[in-house]
Amino acid sequence: MFFVDTLETEGLGNRSYLAGGPEAAVVVDPPRDADRVLAAAAARGVRVAYVVETHIHNDYVTGGLELARLTGARYLVPAAARVAFERIPVADGDTVTVDAGLVLRALATPGHTPHHTSYVLAEDGREVAAFTGGSLLIGSVGRPDLVEPHLTEELARAQHASAHRLAAELDDAVRVLPTHGFGSFCSSSQAEGDATTIGAERRSNEALTLDADTFVARVLAGLEDVPAYYAHMGPVNASGPAPVDLTPPRIADPAEIADRLAAGEWVVDLRNRAAFSQGHVAGTLNFEAEGKLATYLAWLIPWGKPVSLLADSPEQLAAAQRELVRVGIDRPASAATGDPASWVRAGDTLRSFPRADFAALAKRAGEVVVLDVRRDSERAQGYVRGSVHIPVHALRGRLDEVPAGTVWVHCAGGMRAAIAASLLDAAGREVVAVDDGFESARAAGLTVETADGR
Repeated sequence: MFFVDTLETEGLGNRSYLAGGPEAAVVVDPPRDADRVLAAAAARGVRVAYVVETHIHNDYVTGGLELARLTGARYLVPAAARVAFERIPVADGDTVTVDAGLVLRALATPGHTPHHTSYVLAEDGREVAAFTGGSLLIGSVGRPDLVEPHLTEELARAQHASAHRLAAELDDAVRVLPTHGFGSFCSSSQAEGDATTIGAERRSNEALTLDADTFVARVLAGLEDVPAYYAHMGPVNASGPAPVDLTPPRIADPAEIADRLAAGEWVVDLRNRAAFSQGHVAGTLNFEAEGKLATYLAWLIPWGKPVSLLADSPEQLAAAQRELVRVGIDRPASAATGDPASWVRAGDTLRSFPRADFAALAKRAGEVVVLDVRRDSERAQGYVRGSVHIPVHALRGRLDEVPAGTVWVHCAGGMRAAIAASLLDAAGREVVAVDDGFESARAAGLTVETADGR
């Protein structure tokens, strides 16, 4: 009897898979912290015989090369992918036997990338699961715009064709197991749901219900900004990522923290946004460890700039290190844990700023600057009249566009507003972080308009 275990990388909205039989298994699109995969295989009591990549990833650093080295597994990578390391090139129709009665077949599904390959698992000749990577997702498909701008429309059409190929060749009962689509920015749109099959997608996925021209037009119209760090992930993966080092970073004292800030380095406070607002080292930035830390820190930080981490505890620090190596932020320059009062030099004081809700903002409407840091698509669904719009990922380079005065900054729920508030606070602005769900804005008495003026 075959098994499929899912390894969630929730912060990035991705999944990896360990699938196999009683003795051996294959790993699909492994995370960079390969020890998670080794632990899952050990729990199953199976040997990792194969490691396969559906494509050269643009949103995270793969652990495939290191996992293959550690286990002796055969490393399968699409033949058309240009890489600088030894691997077994896999082409459409190639098969490998994972365990007795378990066969994995490669199926070319270009679209997310030109070389994208899905893998279909068959047990005793019956196909049971399709690992679709960034091809067919739950209610969506992978973005076609992450390779080259001039290829975007061509790849969108390829996505449509690949989805139809999967639907044509596989039975309705076959499970669809994508890598992206659980909050990942690699998905062309976000969909509800946690599990699906070919049959379910045939009925609901626009790639399978719309004609090619209509589908392509909708996909292209819905594409939003690409996280800036994506530009670095593909080259790292193609060259062969180095093994990770998750040992604790060196501990910085208050003088070193101050020196690093003075040198223009980033010092990131991982504590929750309420604690940060109540007291933090001046100049530090708040990226909550429990939020989408890797996505937003990697998106906003100038690539390669040293980063130091401040955390509640060694455990929070270790979890953050693990998350950051997945996007190529390999070693913190330094770190500190504990009480923020111990992070400042004698005689220095912690900074703070207030938090509020939309009801409090409604009482100040027209008197203060309202800054909306959501994405374009979110703002199109409704925005506070008179608010300034700068998406959080663009704010660092556009601080001079924020009007003078106290800035009340909001997003959809509070996390991105906290990041933006810390950026403004570090720049010396007076700021109030709106820590509230945007659905409360209208009920609070604020005038909410939509892009078409309604």
